[in-house]
Amino acid sequence: MNNILNQNLKLKGKKVVLRVDLNVPMKNGAITETSRIKKILPTIKFLVEKEAKIIILSHIGRPKGKIVKGMTLDPISKKLSDLLNKKIIFNKNIISKNTFSEIDNLTNGSIMMLENIRFNEGEETNDKEFSKKISGLGDIYINDAFSCSHRAHASIEGITKHIPSYFGLQITEEINALKKITSEIKKPVSLIIGGSKISTKIKIINNLIKKFNNIIIVGGMANTMLKHTGSKVGKSICENDCGQLIKEILKKSKEFNCKITCPTDVIVANSLEGIGKNKDIDKIEEDEMILDIGPKTIDSIKKIIDNSNTVLWNGPAGYFENPNFQNGTKKILEIITERTLNHNIFSVAGGGETVAAINKFDKIKSFTFVSTAGGAFLEFLEGKTLPGIKAIN
Repeated sequence: MNNILNQNLKLKGKKVVLRVDLNVPMKNGAITETSRIKKILPTIKFLVEKEAKIIILSHIGRPKGKIVKGMTLDPISKKLSDLLNKKIIFNKNIISKNTFSEIDNLTNGSIMMLENIRFNEGEETNDKEFSKKISGLGDIYINDAFSCSHRAHASIEGITKHIPSYFGLQITEEINALKKITSEIKKPVSLIIGGSKISTKIKIINNLIKKFNNIIIVGGMANTMLKHTGSKVGKSICENDCGQLIKEILKKSKEFNCKITCPTDVIVANSLEGIGKNKDIDKIEEDEMILDIGPKTIDSIKKIIDNSNTVLWNGPAGYFENPNFQNGTKKILEIITERTLNHNIFSVAGGGETVAAINKFDKIKSFTFVSTAGGAFLEFLEGKTLPGIKAIN
């Protein structure tokens, strides 16, 4: 792979434009989850050691080419500075002539973070002129933002047409781990997939049915599966017009001998703030909603994981934000952790909510690999070519 380690680049004194993903969750101006920031530290430290001049490009939210006060990267630059224990110069203006002269004044081994790249009009439209403009910020471009690489934006794809471009350390690790899942897979292999909508993940399910032995469907997606296969799901989160999609999944699973597993018992309540009680899926009342998987379902998932060599997890098993509905997610984590730490399985987890659950139960080191990416993670597994990867390859 065309990454910064295997190219033996002379980086001392070079201006390096580093694209990272610092789109972290925030509440009232405070960062609530730092996984994405911590993931990029090795690449930054490497560049500092090599005495490069580092210009960081990133974004938060979707300001659509306009300056939005609540979407400034200022608090994120402060957090990154704390984690690196190194000063970061924060450039609060959108890119102009002044930006170029300020970058020219950087000393070797120093870091400047530019304001939210999406405040600039040409970023999300992948404007050719803007791509050329930002390529002039440095001598070398490094993409270390796997989670943005499914976007054909100027700082991800367009810039690579005008400047020598390479992968960073984090993105290289990410691609290698996902390649193991897609091309060097060790069977039996199982997917645990959750989330609210089956329609957004239908392509990945259909693609992985051909390669996987088991697909375990949990969360809101499972409610949709249950409803369209004859079960009553009360007032649970559910998609009503997915009958054809479900038929397609079931038909394909038979064709490729992939076992689809859905919950047989669940934890229900009348509201998200409820206490929760265990019920078989044929006993759900009209005023109840499914908020977690039950003990029988957990047992069946354990048996599948125990008989797997590879496990991929994307999406929690229930509404884990309420401790009354966290047991399913917590138990799946414990089962995967035990098998991974005993070197029995190769385990990969990905997606924002999944990472939040892993961090809540302090299991980040319990997987072979944890991806902070959501959309890019799924699109890569779907077999799509990501614009940011293709541009450098």
